[in-house]
Amino acid sequence: MKKLLFLAVLAVGAMSCKNNKSTDSTNNNTVEASTISLTSAGSTFAGPFYKTAFSKYLNEAGVSISYGLTGSGAGIRSLKDKVVDFCGSDAFLSDAEMTEMKAATVHIPTCSGAVDIAYNLPSLESIKLTPELLSKIFMGKITKWNDPELKKSNSDVNFPDLAITVVYRSDGSGTTAIFSDYMSKISKEWNDKIGTGKSLKWPTGMGAKGNPGVAGTISATAGSIGYIGSDYAFAQKISFALIQNKAGNFIAPTIEAVSAAGQGEMPADTRVMETNSSDPQAYPISGFTWIILYKEQNYNGRTFEQAQANLKLIDWMLQPQAQNIAKELKYAPLPEKVLKMAQDILKTVTYDGKVILK
Repeated sequence: MKKLLFLAVLAVGAMSCKNNKSTDSTNNNTVEASTISLTSAGSTFAGPFYKTAFSKYLNEAGVSISYGLTGSGAGIRSLKDKVVDFCGSDAFLSDAEMTEMKAATVHIPTCSGAVDIAYNLPSLESIKLTPELLSKIFMGKITKWNDPELKKSNSDVNFPDLAITVVYRSDGSGTTAIFSDYMSKISKEWNDKIGTGKSLKWPTGMGAKGNPGVAGTISATAGSIGYIGSDYAFAQKISFALIQNKAGNFIAPTIEAVSAAGQGEMPADTRVMETNSSDPQAYPISGFTWIILYKEQNYNGRTFEQAQANLKLIDWMLQPQAQNIAKELKYAPLPEKVLKMAQDILKTVTYDGKVILK
């Protein structure tokens, strides 16, 4: 009986090993799916989507993905240092940044989302903010909630006599890049004095690390206001403002309003900001988030199987199942035209000069 039991265990083990293997017909190599893992870091803005989607992918494909919520700036540095398979960023690489990378890179948009203007005013669930008010608040020119200028757009709101505390990102952030891109478009003074970028010299307020840090600080600080990804405001039940868009309408950061913002013109490499859209239904502080990776995947001793697993994951992120996960988490799925562009870009990624996905 012991001998029979031993043989049965061996048979089950052999079946298990067989089931955990897949054959790559291109290289005629047998790949242990369970041994392949991917490392990535970056955007906290897209963090909830990526964490949920990557967990689902692990269950389906047996490939584990480690994703560090480091912020877009740190994620880009990790890619530059070639210590991650890809990075997540809500700010595309500028022409200057692309020349600083160690090889050619590609941008794959995965979804778009809203940057909410979140605030902590007990008993006030909804307020309206114009571009001018936003500029004055975040530049430290309006310092009290009961300022008469706030009352002009909120005649039915009884603002408290409370100091305004601006909360901003202290780390290099794609969320900051989206927010500051919008602010530079609507305020010449902001553009001249503060500008656009992942890290800024703030004239007022207090910093916090990552979207989770800003959301936590706002939740804990009465009178505070800051900018965070929609999912963080939703998860922590933080109130958010309606923002007046380019058409003059006060818009909530809904999936539909973000989708409206993403319907504009898209360059072939997808590097574009969708802030301050002219669409009358668009939420004005919206932006795409990208996965950025090297166009040539044979570097630092990476195997073909590693590169192939990397691209298969990213391709899966563009499929309906993953896009539905994005929608469930309050992100806007990519428009069909953007999905097609992303898939076409992905097919240009190579290993030893040969296309990986066909």
